[in-house]
Amino acid sequence: MDHSRAPLLEALAAYRSEGRYGFTPPGHRQGRGVDRQTLATIGAEAFGSDLLASGGLDDRRMSNGYLSDAEELMADAVGADLAFFSTCGSSLSVKAAMLAVAGGERGELLVTRDAHKSIVAGLIFSGLQPRWVRPRWDTALHLTHPPSPQQVRQAWEQRPHAAGLLIVSPTPYGTCADIGAIADICHERGKPLIVDEAWGAHLPFHDELPTWAMNAGADVCVVSVHKMGAGFEQGSVFHVQGDLVDRTRLTQCADLLMTTSPSVPIYAALDGWRRRMVADGNHLLGQALDVARQVRSQIDAVDGLTVMHDELLHEEASHDLDELQILIDVSDLGVSGYQCADWLRAHRRLDVGLSDHRRILATLSMADDATTTGRLVSALRDLSCAAADFDVPKRVDQPDPTGLELPTRMLPRDAFFGDTEFVSIDDAVGRIAAEQITPYPPGIPVVVPGEELDEAVLTYLRTGRAAGMNLPDAADSELKSIKVVSAGQRHTHVRHNVTA
Repeated sequence: MDHSRAPLLEALAAYRSEGRYGFTPPGHRQGRGVDRQTLATIGAEAFGSDLLASGGLDDRRMSNGYLSDAEELMADAVGADLAFFSTCGSSLSVKAAMLAVAGGERGELLVTRDAHKSIVAGLIFSGLQPRWVRPRWDTALHLTHPPSPQQVRQAWEQRPHAAGLLIVSPTPYGTCADIGAIADICHERGKPLIVDEAWGAHLPFHDELPTWAMNAGADVCVVSVHKMGAGFEQGSVFHVQGDLVDRTRLTQCADLLMTTSPSVPIYAALDGWRRRMVADGNHLLGQALDVARQVRSQIDAVDGLTVMHDELLHEEASHDLDELQILIDVSDLGVSGYQCADWLRAHRRLDVGLSDHRRILATLSMADDATTTGRLVSALRDLSCAAADFDVPKRVDQPDPTGLELPTRMLPRDAFFGDTEFVSIDDAVGRIAAEQITPYPPGIPVVVPGEELDEAVLTYLRTGRAAGMNLPDAADSELKSIKVVSAGQRHTHVRHNVTA
């Protein structure tokens, strides 16, 4: 295929050069109806690119072929059989995959418990019954690693009737599962593997990065191009191969969730990203890895900071690591990651990808160079000096692995949409959660609707919030109360425990 082409970008350029005008939505009319302050802030070009109905891109069933051509080129570029563009993010793409594989009456799906909140939303939306596969908990590092192939095999032995397996790899920390071995285990049973690879859009384009899920045998792979690529927010692609997933059903499920008025700039950026990666991606990502390795060494030399690498890759940890994700342990400074992230934002105007009670994460991309990374390293050196004046960090009472494993008593959908009430968090032990509660970033729910709350998790959330943990989806932002299934409903809706 001719990868010098970018059908969507070409259509956009032609629209402008032909001087076309549409008496159709959008009503801003190429920016003519937008106020000057908005135009000055966002830029007139953004509105000039918003062609939608007048450009023939307002529905998946368009007849001009621009979108289908771009998707075929994307699939060819990464070695997939099919690619599908989404302007609603990987949150849509992963829901579509879940519905296609397991949707229907009492559908069951094996899901790793370190899943992103969008996957939990998919469980609520679909009514699927999750069969949780527990990730591996690192007692020394206080973080989770992807499940091992052996854990996956055990999960299948316990739940052989599940429709498929959904795993997250890379994790937000950059650690990766042994996708090849896990795919083999699924395929032994004739079951598909879905990989939420939102952090892996760049993986197909350089062999020193972790193995691309399609190359490792995954059946469906979902990527967010804006995270590690060069697309706009909400730009996502799911890729498909093999015959274990009904492709028509998958695209129809995506179409059910997809907007009929997609953003042309988001589509076009996906198209442009693919063209550039095919032409020069190996070189650009090679440069990015060189920069990342230099920066990792420089940060590791800063007093009180430890760049994590080998400890993430030992036999009982992860299978591989994306070195563009620089995970920095700050515990030797005697401060928390929350404090460090706040200081960097307030005093050096720098934002980091995530923070927790003992770490911060700096995510590099092919856009970074000595100028941007020099600013980062300089700020971290200043942080090392300033940390001595920080207040003593508030303690986060993080439970051991068993304390984080809440038993599932109801389907997430039943708990979320059933009769609910608010109770004081002090009185919530033993109640069934009717909401998800998610430290963000990275966006992995600690509490999922349908799970029975215990003292260890509630204490963790209380102390975490007091220490700076962000919990954006809690119904009570102060976490003084929690939404639970009404006492009169819990007995009529309780299911058997659904943990694998």
